[in-house]
Amino acid sequence: MFIGVDLGSTNIKAAVYDAQMRLIDRRSRPVAYERENGFVEFDAEAYTRDLLSLIGTMVRENGVREIRQIAFTGQAESLVLVDADGNACMNAISWMDGRSELECAELSARFDSALCERITGQQAVLPTWPATKILWLKKHRPDVVARTVTYMLLKDFVVFKLTGVKAADMSIATFSFWFDIYNKCCWQDMLQAIGVRESELAPLTEPCSVIGPLTASAAEAMGLSTDTRVNCGTLDHFAGMIGTGNVTPGGVTLSTGTVMALTAIAQEPAPRNSGIAMHYGFLPDTHVMLPVAESGGVSLEWFRRTCMGGISYDEMNRELLARTQPHTLLFLPYLVGTNAPEFDLDATGVFWGLRQEHDVFEMAYAVMEGVAFMLRKNCDDMQKKGTPLSHIIATGGGAKSPVWCRLQADITGLPVVLPKEKEAACLGAAIIAAVGSGCYGSFREACAGCVEMTTRYEPHPTEELEKKYRRFCALYDASVAIARM
Repeated sequence: MFIGVDLGSTNIKAAVYDAQMRLIDRRSRPVAYERENGFVEFDAEAYTRDLLSLIGTMVRENGVREIRQIAFTGQAESLVLVDADGNACMNAISWMDGRSELECAELSARFDSALCERITGQQAVLPTWPATKILWLKKHRPDVVARTVTYMLLKDFVVFKLTGVKAADMSIATFSFWFDIYNKCCWQDMLQAIGVRESELAPLTEPCSVIGPLTASAAEAMGLSTDTRVNCGTLDHFAGMIGTGNVTPGGVTLSTGTVMALTAIAQEPAPRNSGIAMHYGFLPDTHVMLPVAESGGVSLEWFRRTCMGGISYDEMNRELLARTQPHTLLFLPYLVGTNAPEFDLDATGVFWGLRQEHDVFEMAYAVMEGVAFMLRKNCDDMQKKGTPLSHIIATGGGAKSPVWCRLQADITGLPVVLPKEKEAACLGAAIIAAVGSGCYGSFREACAGCVEMTTRYEPHPTEELEKKYRRFCALYDASVAIARM
C-alpha cells in the first residue's frame, strides 16, 4: 500500500491506496493559524505531529500492515527556520503572510522584473516569496536568525522530520525566489541580497525522489516500519496534474475554485521571459506553465452571494440548462484585477449590455461565460508561447457545473474532460509513491491504469460565440482606456 499526503493550507490530508490505486481511506485535519496585523503563522512542529497522528489513526483503524512508500505534495512558500537540533526556531511563516511589503520594494529596486523572470520564472517580487520574509527576519528578528542553521520550506521540513534528511525539492524551491529554475542552482545574487549562505539551505534534489526511510521515532508514531520509504513528491498543483493524468505535453489541468489556475507542461526548451509564470516541473529537466487568475470562481460566488438571494449552485445550473434563448449580456470578471495574461491590478468588473429583460440567471450565465473567456485568453497565450494544447482537464468547484464545462469547451475550442477522482493531489502523490517504488515504470504507465475520466464535453464553437469573444476583448480594452482618462 501507499500513502499520499497533501500538506494543505486549510487542511492536512492523507490517503491510503493499494497497488492499483484503489482508495482505502482518506482523512484530514484542519490547520490552526495565528493571525495579527497581517502576520499569518502556524506551529510547524504541531503541524507535523498532527500529520503523524492522522496517518497513525488511518493505519491502525484500517489494519494496514505495510506501507511501502509515503509521498508528499502541498503548499510551497511557507517558511520554517530550523535550529541545530533540527527543531523549528519559531512559528512557520505562512505564504499568506504579508509582512514583507517593504522588503519587496527593496528587492524590486535592486532586481528588475525582467531579470527576476529570466532566472526564477516569476514576474514580480511578492510578499509570498520566502526570500522577502527572510530579509524581514534579518531586520526584525535577529535573535531567531542567530539560532537558525537551515532555512526550509514546509514540505521539505516535514520530510526532514520523518527521515532526518534535509533536501529541497526543486519544484518547491521554484517558489523561494532564490532558485534558478533553468540552471537548477541557487541564484547567488539573491542569496547575497537577503544575507543567506547556500550552506544554510537544504541541498537541492529532483522532485519525486526517494529521500530515505522513516526514522525509528516517526515510524513508531505512525505504527509503521522503518522499511517505509519517504518520497519528497512535488508541488500540489503538479501532483494534481499527475492525479488527473496530465503527465505529457498537450493537456492543461484547470482548477476553478476561488482562483482559476492552469497547469501545462511546457515544450522544451521552455521560453524565458514569456510573460507566463514558469516553474521547474515534476519530471527532471522539464518546466510547467502555471498562469493564475484570481478572479475565477470568486466572481460567480460573489454574484450568487450578493445578488441571487440564496439560490444554490444546483438550482442555478438547472435553470440555465433549461433556457434556450440567446445570451447577449457580457461580463468582465476582474473583481480583484487581473493576473495572467494582462497583469493589470487596476482592472475592474463590468456588466455590459444590461436590459430590462435580463434577470439574475442571465447575469450568472454572463459571469460564467466571462470567466471562460478569460480561460480562452490564457490558453491562447500559452499556445502562442509555443505550448500546443489538446484538451482541458477540469477540476475544482467549477467542474461540477455542466453549464460552465460546456462554455469552456465551446469558447476555447478544446475538449473538456472530468476526472473521476476529485482529490487529485492525494491520488497524484500516491502515484508518485507507486512509481518511486517500482510498481509502475513511469507516470504515463501508472496514469493509464489508475486515472479514469467520467465525462467529456466536446467543443461546439460558433461564429456568434467567436464574435462575442472579440466583443469581450474589446470591452476589456475600452475599460482600460476609460480608467486612464
